[in-house]
Amino acid sequence: MMDILRTPDECFENLPGYGFAPHYTTILDDDGTEIRIHHVDEGPRDAEPILLMHGNPSWAYLYRKMIPGLLQSGRRVIAVDLVGCGRSDKPARKQYYTLARHMDWMKKWLLANDLRNITLFCQDWGGTIGLHLVAKFPERFDRVIASNTGVPTGKGGNRYLDIWLAVMRWMPSFPWKIAFKNTIQCEEFNQAKFDAYRKAPFPARRYQAGILQFPQLIAIHPDNPGVPLNEETWAGLKQFHKPFLTLFGSRDPVSRGFEKIFQKHVPGARGQAHKIIRGGGHFIQEDKPEELVAEILPFLEVHQSTEAASDPA
Repeated sequence: MMDILRTPDECFENLPGYGFAPHYTTILDDDGTEIRIHHVDEGPRDAEPILLMHGNPSWAYLYRKMIPGLLQSGRRVIAVDLVGCGRSDKPARKQYYTLARHMDWMKKWLLANDLRNITLFCQDWGGTIGLHLVAKFPERFDRVIASNTGVPTGKGGNRYLDIWLAVMRWMPSFPWKIAFKNTIQCEEFNQAKFDAYRKAPFPARRYQAGILQFPQLIAIHPDNPGVPLNEETWAGLKQFHKPFLTLFGSRDPVSRGFEKIFQKHVPGARGQAHKIIRGGGHFIQEDKPEELVAEILPFLEVHQSTEAASDPA
């Protein structure tokens, strides 16, 4: 069984701009370890859910400025913390984290919460993992918005990713200033908000195993164990005919070009109002939350109307 760390609740008190109550689901790893996964859950419980999935090294705090706007749709809004991040439990050793395990943990969380008629908004690892859920359970997802993410299958990356993987292989702690703070384009991003990402979930270096291991799970090389899993994801996405929208940032060096791959290969992406959001960096939810919401709400309304019109009832 795995050794598990849990960030104390008091670390999350009085975070700027964040007043959402925590919700928890306990799942069981295949080795028998209990893992508690956190999510924000706002809006009517019987409404169709918008599921927000983040990447590395962020957590649900990344969506704090989008959640109020998305609630205007009348939907339930859920922002989940990946295992090893935010308020979710943190297996204590890097070798505990594999792409297969991340996908399995989130499958178990999804089924435990029995979410259906989902609109998925996913970014970074939230896309790689979240889109695997779409591929495995397409009947549970009504539509998808992909932002600054990709599903690599061992065919190489870009210069940024090559450097990122090489550097992170030996880093004893996450390079927060270089790899996170310096990428934020929002002028209002101050030290208190930075600490909500860095210090709140990770009060000591020993909590960082998950975010340190994530770069090694990026399947840009053909021998990466995640390649077959991502190929499974693509097999499902190539059969996904429901609405699929891409909203990428113009200033993101990590995922540049992946939006064109989605648009080319996902049937549901054809004819959608895809957009490159000017000035949006990799953590676009921090940089351009209002612009994202302004694109998402019409996307929900258009396709809700289409679905209602096609419903024989």
